[in-house]
Amino acid sequence: MQLTREVRFALTAEAPHPPVTNSWGGWPASVGLAPFVLLRITVTGEVNARTGYLCNITVIDRAVRDRVIPHVHAAWQANPSGLSCSRLLGEIAGKLETEVPPGVVLSAVELRTTPYLSYRLDLEDAHMVSITQSFEFAAAHRLYCRDMTDAENQATFGKCTNPNGHGHNYTVEVTVAGEPDAGSGVVIEVGELESTVKSRVIDVFDHKHLNDDCTEFAEINPSVENITRVIWNKLEDQFAPARLARVRVYETPKTWAELTS
Repeated sequence: MQLTREVRFALTAEAPHPPVTNSWGGWPASVGLAPFVLLRITVTGEVNARTGYLCNITVIDRAVRDRVIPHVHAAWQANPSGLSCSRLLGEIAGKLETEVPPGVVLSAVELRTTPYLSYRLDLEDAHMVSITQSFEFAAAHRLYCRDMTDAENQATFGKCTNPNGHGHNYTVEVTVAGEPDAGSGVVIEVGELESTVKSRVIDVFDHKHLNDDCTEFAEINPSVENITRVIWNKLEDQFAPARLARVRVYETPKTWAELTS
């Protein structure tokens, strides 16, 4: 069984010492403009038959507040623009591994630095670090198969086979994984990840009619599944020595497809 606890906090100008007044909104709370961080801690083990607990979340909260937040705060103050989040994840894990109860194993730590960018350390996978960044493009498409009759297309795709097409604001999450560089502590520079996805995916599909404007869909139906596959193929070999680990495409907030390595 796995259990994940999310702890939220702001990196304030002063070291955090205020009482916990609203853990849902984050502690310490943001005062003025301050970076707001989400930290997700995943532990693995057997559920206690009596209590139903794998791990009491108050143990995780206390460890994060006592050992992790002060460390992150100090690292951020010392080098706010040059802080390696990949390296920081390893330091966070080191401070948490000894705090989990006997029989429970720290298996992953995720640091979300913006609503669209996250870093994850999987301790069960040779300390692999993954970086996930979100992107968006707007496009129109028509779900239509040339080898099917109009009646068959209508029966299969319904209103989505309207000859004039329809549009979506697609969200694309790209995850790249690898071992952090020994010197810089970086798996891949965020700017490199962003520019690669922008040039190879976003600039190609944004504000296009996928069926009519994009050769990638000249012969295949632009379903969310096929869009995901096409994006994967465009990015698969672009991040060496790191590797493409996951592509997830949201057609709507309720519908998405993904490929993983």
